[in-house]
Amino acid sequence: MAHRTLKTSYRALEHRLNLFPQGAPPSEALDAILRILVTEREAAVLSKMPILPFTAAKAAGILGWTEKDAAAALDGLASRAVLLDIEKPEGRIYMFPPPMAGFFEFSLMRMRGDIDQKALSEMFYQYLNVEEDFVRELFAVGDTHLGRAFVNEAALGVRRPPKAGARPGDPPLPGSDELTVLDFERVSHLIRTSKHMGVGTCYCRHKMMHVGKNCDAPLDICMTFGTVADSLIRHGHARRVTPDEGLALLDRAYAHDLLQFGENEQEDLPFICNCCGCCCEALLAIRRFGTPNTVNTTAFLPVVLEETCTGCGKCVQACPVEAIALVGANDPKNPKRRKAKVDASVCLGCGVCVRKCDKASLFLASRGPRVLTPVDSAHRTVLMAIERGKLQNLIFDNQAHRSHRAMAAVLGAIVRLPPAKQILASEQVRSKYLVTLIDSVQGKKAPAGS
Repeated sequence: MAHRTLKTSYRALEHRLNLFPQGAPPSEALDAILRILVTEREAAVLSKMPILPFTAAKAAGILGWTEKDAAAALDGLASRAVLLDIEKPEGRIYMFPPPMAGFFEFSLMRMRGDIDQKALSEMFYQYLNVEEDFVRELFAVGDTHLGRAFVNEAALGVRRPPKAGARPGDPPLPGSDELTVLDFERVSHLIRTSKHMGVGTCYCRHKMMHVGKNCDAPLDICMTFGTVADSLIRHGHARRVTPDEGLALLDRAYAHDLLQFGENEQEDLPFICNCCGCCCEALLAIRRFGTPNTVNTTAFLPVVLEETCTGCGKCVQACPVEAIALVGANDPKNPKRRKAKVDASVCLGCGVCVRKCDKASLFLASRGPRVLTPVDSAHRTVLMAIERGKLQNLIFDNQAHRSHRAMAAVLGAIVRLPPAKQILASEQVRSKYLVTLIDSVQGKKAPAGS
């Protein structure tokens, strides 16, 4: 217990991590994880780095080092995916990713011998699957979630047949309407359009493998995109794949009934996980905490065609979050007959169950009002920070020295928030500048002459 009471570099790093909107509560397990991943000197460096993106020159100023020495230290951390290095036209910038989705996953995205991955996995299991504080803050706090589910695109093509005796002009039945699917809701669109795509080892199943709890779903199927993929590919944590290879991987995931789970934003998604209900942290959290919609759902919901449902249970077995159960069918001719019933408060709308129904008794229909998806990572991060009382950590980050570009991204996200969220933001930071900024934007939005 001595290291928990002394002010070590690891303690300072734990405090730094807990400033992220999602949080990382200190514990013995977190301390052990950090000691495996970084040296005490590196922990001291990381504890001083900004939450927002920064340059080697910025880091040098914070550390009191030369820019050359700072860049060497940062490049070393990026080579092990503790940091991400992003190539920009104006030069290289560094990002300190949060623990999840971030450097926790990156540490197990490939088989490597420079760290003890078995010991690391055991500590991850303790921190995420035994202890509750970190996962509860990550998935069960606030209205804005870290991740969102994607619809199984093959399930969208399964349509409900017209009812016997239906006539032209009759109102459509649930599951027979035309579904509107936006580009950012399609994994295939992201695969086809992303500038960089990489694939690595699934963190969740890799971790479970080391503790003897993994399933037989594919390991080499974790997808990364954009600048995050570029950094991971350059340092050997992911391998580059073409769009055709990416689509083949998606088909492989569909064949294993895996759910697609990505970061909760419309633009520039950094990853898509192909998740099973037995290993994925997010899906396990739904069952663990009993919290409806622990991740953002799709815009769809499966509908059971009760007339043809035989109660075979294939959809129940396939559902990764146990949102379907078999109940009595109330059939007087067959009292023992059962039918599937969907719990809409738990269902993610992924459509995996629809693909498993060989009786054509399940169809996807529109869920109702469209689920809100933040525009980009800045928008999502600000929303999460507001809901968790941590917005001041983004705006008044001492190490960031209020970088104009980073501040513009944060404040730009704030002014796009609904008025109620803006009020909450201004109350949290008590900033005259922020209040003035919000007031000015609201004034621009006000009708002429108001």
